Amino acid sequence: MSFTLASSILKTPRLLSAVRSSLNPTLVSATHHYSFIRSYTMASALTSPVFTQKVVKAMRSLYPEELAERSWDNVGLLQENIESNFSARVHPVVLLTNDLTIQVAEEAIQKKASVIVTYHPFIFRGLKSVTLSDPHQRILLLLAQHNIAVYSPHTAIDAAPGGMNDWLADMLDGHNVTTRRSVVKPIPAANLPEGFGGAGYGRHVELGQAVNLGRIVEAYAAQLGGLRHVMVALPKVSSSSSSSSSSSSAKDETVYIRSVAVCAGSGYDVLANTSADLIVTGEMTHHSALRLTMLGKCVLMVFHSNSERKFLSKILQPQLLDALRKDGEQKAEVLVSEEDSDPFQIWDVSNMPKWAQP
Repeated sequence: MSFTLASSILKTPRLLSAVRSSLNPTLVSATHHYSFIRSYTMASALTSPVFTQKVVKAMRSLYPEELAERSWDNVGLLQENIESNFSARVHPVVLLTNDLTIQVAEEAIQKKASVIVTYHPFIFRGLKSVTLSDPHQRILLLLAQHNIAVYSPHTAIDAAPGGMNDWLADMLDGHNVTTRRSVVKPIPAANLPEGFGGAGYGRHVELGQAVNLGRIVEAYAAQLGGLRHVMVALPKVSSSSSSSSSSSSAKDETVYIRSVAVCAGSGYDVLANTSADLIVTGEMTHHSALRLTMLGKCVLMVFHSNSERKFLSKILQPQLLDALRKDGEQKAEVLVSEEDSDPFQIWDVSNMPKWAQP
């Protein structure tokens, strides 16, 4: 007998009575138990908390998921929380982070956040299991236990007008020169949501006059959080036209920049063929940087997440808070993680931390 047919029979009073008289007491008791469980489950269907829905709505309004690079990226609501009599109370608190680590997850629990907005998605590929042996799966289990949702906008923020790459391009203003900006890899207009014309990946900025490379480096270091160390790759000038076979590095003379291309994170694939004098990004491989310098370009790398993190407090935090307040969440809080940081440190081997000194 099929499960569907059996369920229909058990719903019919006369047939139910006949079945009861022909079945043993244990089976009848189990039937009552099943009916109770099914009725209770249907009556208490799981729903997403209203606050979570408003956070997702606000993020999609600010940075539509249609702008993301869907061919490889994983954006949107990655982990949902629930509102029921048995779930933890949902507090109107959002925690922003660049990367969702175990430390950030624990911080979210301590600060009673109900939603984490993580710039980088913590789930990229399909899962065949969810166990404690994998750190990302541990985060998933921990957040599910504490009823915390996770949303990731990632490349939607990169591509949006006024988003992360425009924020990086804005750092070139203030050198007493005019600038002209364009998108390196525009998204086709047919694929753009209404109101997001001009979206795309990477920004190319033409400077009205040549600017000393050092001034540009200082500007990025200051506005990305007071960085003390950055990585710079300079082109080598060949002396093939003379009798000497040696080459001299551009570091031997003042380098002036007339155009800059920027892309947050790991931006080489976006900026590889730009005509800009200076490429600004978080990171790239050795061979990518070598190619660019052989093409006569300078490269400024500030480490992957350093090119992104300050956007959260300077731009996204006030944007999201304003959107939630306008949607009736007057008690909403939007916090920025204090545990989130770039995994890399720069060590001076002559002055290492005391614990590392032999």
